[in-house]
Amino acid sequence: MIDSLVLEEAIREFARYRDMAEKAMAQVSGEAFFRQVDPESNSIAVIVKHLAGNLRSRWSDFLTTDGEKEDRDRDGEFVMEQPDDRAALERKWNEAWEITRATLAGLKPSDLQREVRIRGEPHTVLRALNRNLTHLAYHVGQITFLAKHLAGERWQTLSIPRNKARVTSRRTSPPR
Repeated sequence: MIDSLVLEEAIREFARYRDMAEKAMAQVSGEAFFRQVDPESNSIAVIVKHLAGNLRSRWSDFLTTDGEKEDRDRDGEFVMEQPDDRAALERKWNEAWEITRATLAGLKPSDLQREVRIRGEPHTVLRALNRNLTHLAYHVGQITFLAKHLAGERWQTLSIPRNKARVTSRRTSPPR
């Protein structure tokens, strides 16, 4: 029972972070998508390229091969080169997410205790899910922060707008 809830929640959270990143990216112009705010920072484009590479590597043949695929060029994910235009990066992003979605959908609750490897290190499936989900959340936070900065006054919040979080306490009268 708990394993199925954990798996359902992980699938929901992966989808939520994808949605958040895509809503943030949609608010950024083509040029701003590639802008570095300083020489040591990554652009949204670089983060998208990195996440696409990470997701593809981790979730392809997830239960049967190491999560760090031999054909992955992690260092290359942090370099923009031809043909890394926005359409190509979004295509890689969507392809990686389709692999992720299909793999997560195919997992069974009983798989959570199975062992997989990432860079040769043993992980339970549950640990690998949590590891990748926290990695994703970290980078989606970066995408959101950059998109908000770059969109400026055009930014449309992805959560509760400022000064709109006031919660009114509701009291219920005890029955008479």
